[in-house]
Amino acid sequence: MSLAAIVLCVLLAFAAAYAFYGRMLSRLFLLDAKATTPAHACEDGNDFVPTKKFYLLSQHFSAISAAGPIAGPIFAASMFGWEPALWWIVLGCIFIGSMHDFSALVGSMRHGARSIAGIVKENLNGRSFRVFTIYIWLALVYVIIAFTDVTARAFTELLDIALPEAEGGKLTISGAGVASSSMMYLLVSLAMGLVVRRFRWPLWLSTLVFVPLVGLAIWLGPRLPIDFAAAGDIPSLHWAWLILGYCAIASVLPVWLLLQPRGYLGGFFLYITLIGGLIGLFVMSPDIGWPSFKAFEPKPGMPLVPFLFITIACGACSGFHGLVCSGTTSKQVDKETDARLVGYGGMLLEGVVAVLALSTVMMLPADSALAKQPPDKIFGVGIGRFLHELSVPLQFAVTFGMLAFATFVYDTLDVATRLARYLFTEFTGWRTRTGGIIGTLLSLGLPFWFVAQTARDPSGKVIPAYQVIWPLFGSTNQLLAGLTLTGLVLWLTKTGKPKLLQWLVAIPMVFMMGMTASALVLQIGNAPNQVMLSVGIVLLALAAWITFEALASVLWRGRSKVA
Repeated sequence: MSLAAIVLCVLLAFAAAYAFYGRMLSRLFLLDAKATTPAHACEDGNDFVPTKKFYLLSQHFSAISAAGPIAGPIFAASMFGWEPALWWIVLGCIFIGSMHDFSALVGSMRHGARSIAGIVKENLNGRSFRVFTIYIWLALVYVIIAFTDVTARAFTELLDIALPEAEGGKLTISGAGVASSSMMYLLVSLAMGLVVRRFRWPLWLSTLVFVPLVGLAIWLGPRLPIDFAAAGDIPSLHWAWLILGYCAIASVLPVWLLLQPRGYLGGFFLYITLIGGLIGLFVMSPDIGWPSFKAFEPKPGMPLVPFLFITIACGACSGFHGLVCSGTTSKQVDKETDARLVGYGGMLLEGVVAVLALSTVMMLPADSALAKQPPDKIFGVGIGRFLHELSVPLQFAVTFGMLAFATFVYDTLDVATRLARYLFTEFTGWRTRTGGIIGTLLSLGLPFWFVAQTARDPSGKVIPAYQVIWPLFGSTNQLLAGLTLTGLVLWLTKTGKPKLLQWLVAIPMVFMMGMTASALVLQIGNAPNQVMLSVGIVLLALAAWITFEALASVLWRGRSKVA
């Protein structure tokens, strides 16, 4: 079967899942368009803001679709081959990931837009709430560290590779140009937020004006590069500090000023990436050159089961999504019935991103030099080649693809910081603006320290921070998904929701907990240093605590009913 045919089959499977499985979940949850959502009940113009579903979908999609659905499939294909990765993306996305996101969103709305930790507190006890909050906070710190480092390096590295389609057979793209385009993109988002809020521009007019300005930013960026190449031994460190500074400011701004317009433009930009990339793929119809299966255990101590399921998180199932659903998104849902499009549909869109990212590897020959590049370069060149089939100039098209990668990450970084702020205020009860600022600074302190640490290989070459923590990040993130499903099962059983719905949540919960906990145990046994060993043990202990308390609660409730 050709690559184009495989991708078409996946798209049809996702469409069928949305039409049938998504609708079934909506009925089981008894979603009511007339019910008052937290966005209306607690409207404050800052965090609780009723938002139309398509505007919210763009924001939500851009928030959950970080580097994960791009980097994870590319890493997995390089380790295990493309076929195991494809099966996990498709089946995981439909039956676990989309259900997880949808259920977390509905569960949060039914609890006043409280976080997953808050749901655990209400349905279990305050002790588990505190433990779960600490776990989530550590997971968010991991997200911020990994994606800050990925973005900072994307802004400083130079892509210089042979490519038949390029003029002279060689393509050169500077990360400094991508960095400039990213800065302009953020400025355009701020401008849109101000115009929409102050001058009440309709959405169609804002789209007509500001989406083309994003295209202008892509074109101008390479012509006005921001280059830190001469700034010390590790130029990316300066970008990392600037990005963390941006997160600190962006996370406390009103959602209408930056998060919503940036999310809308980012979502629109990513829609263009998906649609253009898919059309270009179908027109190009490349052959599959990458091996369908490479090895069951590519590295000692890292077998396909369970490591496939933590290498690909976003795109199949991601615990971080539950934080977004129960953090920013649940505070903006206009009608309960919008949850199907935003929660279930948003995850399916991310599954498309993951399949498109996997396709950029599948079409490469096994000995391709490009396959040795970082994920942002592989994705950028792949998208660029697809768009080039539609007569888009190759240099612009590849820059477009690399900026799409950066946009995914940017949107997630400030959302992750905002979520950490929410957790701090919920944990401490310090809900003033000062409390939010303190929570933001405390949440960014560890990432600020970690990205400054320098790990080197035996030859003296600097090892990227995201590569150091990615395996443990995957386990942390996926175990969070299992714990989120655990909290939802507690809620569903306590409130007597339909048994079918309880099983549809419980079975994926057992699978995710089993796969990720076993992966974390293997990683603890092979920890490369004391820091990773300590973090792994702490995370596993926190997860075990919550799981034990949840099981005890369910069993005790069952015995009480029998008695």
